Amino acid sequence: MFAEIISTLSNLLYSYILIILLLAAGIWFTIRTHGVQFRMFIESIRVVAQPGDDENGLSSFQALMVSTASRVGTGNIAGISTAICLGGSGAVFWMWVTAILGRASAFIESTL
Repeated sequence: MFAEIISTLSNLLYSYILIILLLAAGIWFTIRTHGVQFRMFIESIRVVAQPGDDENGLSSFQALMVSTASRVGTGNIAGISTAICLGGSGAVFWMWVTAILGRASAFIESTL
């Protein structure tokens, strides 16, 4: 009984509701930060391209790669390839739109 309730809630939340909430949050954060993902794009490239000051420490690029590795796993890679195979160019377009909105969410997450 309890397992059925949890399963039903999980299926409901991880389908359309989660997608709508994530897109709405991305739009909201883009508006509230005045498009930080567009305004600060050149600055982010400049900061990542800087060489590290300390020989024993991490450079900005190395820190970015560690952060990216912790966010992206094999499930994401397999999910993207499956989406492209099943959805074609439409899937690629919506992944780009979601990635642009996700940049604002990632900025807010890192700020917090």
